[in-house]
Amino acid sequence: MTIIQLEYLLAVASCGSFSKASELCFVTQPSLSMQIKNLEEELGVVLLDRTKKPVVTTQVGAIVVERAKEALLAYNNIKECVAELKGSVAGKIRLAVIPTIAPYLLPKVVHSFAEKYPKVELEIKEMTTPEIIKAMDKDEVDAAIMAGGTCPERITEHELFDDRFYAYVSPDNPLFARTNLRIEDIAGKDLLLLSEGHCLRNQVLELCGLADRQEHSYSFQSGSLETLMRIVDATAMITVIPEMAIPYLPEAARNRVKTLARGAASRKIVIAVRRTYAKETIIGALREIIVECVAKKTEANW
Repeated sequence: MTIIQLEYLLAVASCGSFSKASELCFVTQPSLSMQIKNLEEELGVVLLDRTKKPVVTTQVGAIVVERAKEALLAYNNIKECVAELKGSVAGKIRLAVIPTIAPYLLPKVVHSFAEKYPKVELEIKEMTTPEIIKAMDKDEVDAAIMAGGTCPERITEHELFDDRFYAYVSPDNPLFARTNLRIEDIAGKDLLLLSEGHCLRNQVLELCGLADRQEHSYSFQSGSLETLMRIVDATAMITVIPEMAIPYLPEAARNRVKTLARGAASRKIVIAVRRTYAKETIIGALREIIVECVAKKTEANW
């Protein structure tokens, strides 16, 4: 039994296909198939049901896959442990970030982290919350920066900071003249939301006490806050943006940002990990850098 065989097994179990797994592992399909076959012969059991499309694990295969995940987790943690004993932070971390955080937080954090921890390889993917949860279950990411309170119990959230919500109001909207808005004053028909799958959409709907379906004169969905703000600029609509987006607005658009008069008008930003996870040193270093960067931005009003 080898580490390579276990990696190939997990790849097939995750992809449900030998061809996709071979692409993921950068190996030919015959070579991958032979390694898994050798593993099955050594264990004396069939691990994968090849008659199913997609390929699925057998009953014993499912147990082996879980043990293989634990084994690979321990194996991949060796470098980090050795680096920690040497007093350094090194290794690789696969990080997912939701789209309503990534463009505002990452530029400063990535630069600071790379500068302080040059021996860490940082692999970043922008993903929605449902995508992140699936990726964690498949061991495709090690940690995620996301909104708190959105993960199932099998994922642990470590709080980083609070991010307030603000209204972004078109000059053509009657509420534009105000500097401070009440949530109940925002008409559902005037509110632009992110597309489904984005947790900020659900948070705004809950905050405003609105149903998920509102009547609009036209239908528009986007996964980008920047796009929503440009639509607001061209219409009489309103959207809700996080505080971290404000510094990236043009000076001429800053007067469109209005305070929301409600104490709960904010979200908690967290770094999320599986209940059992390795790379604690690297994740701890990342948390430290994020908190430092946010503290500096807060002092400068983001």
